[in-house]
Amino acid sequence: MLFYNSARLRNMRILTIILILLASSAPTRAQQTDWQKWGASEVMYASVQEKSSSSENEGQSAGNFLLGTAHKLYSFFISDLDGDNCPFEPTCSNFFIQSVKSTNVFQGSLMFFDRFTRDMNLLKINHYPLTPDRRHFTDPVINYTLHKDKIKYLPPAESAKN
Repeated sequence: MLFYNSARLRNMRILTIILILLASSAPTRAQQTDWQKWGASEVMYASVQEKSSSSENEGQSAGNFLLGTAHKLYSFFISDLDGDNCPFEPTCSNFFIQSVKSTNVFQGSLMFFDRFTRDMNLLKINHYPLTPDRRHFTDPVINYTLHKDKIKYLPPAESAKN
């Protein structure tokens, strides 16, 4: 019985010490600032502003509503977690919006997934021109539009001369 009480007393002391240490470290953990999302970037408040007036959204079609919702979901679940690490201009989510608006949902989705897979390929760094601020690669939607009137086809003979 004495052994049981001493073991129990020792466990209570250890538990008390752990609780005191946790309670004393709580204020310092709350003051930590290194838990912020990584990736330095300049915030462009003009592009972040949302339409707040419901009268502006009344004339919006169902397709534009779904497109905007998909853009917001991607931005919330992917872009916010990834930080400002997209090497391209426009960003992948904006590329999706622009590609769907310039073609249709199916072709725009194909263009987005093509772009998303190119985003991961670090071997093609010299393949894209840089933006004037030299922080991103220029990769506009017009270069990949899947529309027969917008595709610039060069026959093999002409491309060999260039």
